[in-house]
Amino acid sequence: MTDAPDDRRPFALVVDDDPLILMDALDILSDAGFRPLEARDVDAAEAILVEYADEITLLFTDVQMPGGRDGFDLARLTAERWPAIGILVSSGMANPDPGVLPEGAIFLRKPFSAELIHDRLHVLLPEGRKPDPLKQRARPH
Repeated sequence: MTDAPDDRRPFALVVDDDPLILMDALDILSDAGFRPLEARDVDAAEAILVEYADEITLLFTDVQMPGGRDGFDLARLTAERWPAIGILVSSGMANPDPGVLPEGAIFLRKPFSAELIHDRLHVLLPEGRKPDPLKQRARPH
């Protein structure tokens, strides 16, 4: 018996409190070859990271969210506790001040497109951590 193709796809955690943006990001990452997980705030995201960190390749988080912590806090926490996870932070309102994002994290302004996310993922993730569909997509020039 063989594993289903889905079982070999890496996880990507998407964190956003806007249901439409969350759904869009989940679809984009699923098309790129990830098994997307979702959270609506930093506390829920941290719980998922604790449980699945060894299998999560990517964190894609919004900045503004309910609760006492934001996406910048989540990005720093992730970089500190799980440094192998690639971090993509997105916002339509907040721009990161110097030193706010952890080293290696990439900031993306909203609104975003699938092509823009795929391009940033080519830069962010090492070849061995990219899912096959993302590897097969030609990187824009």
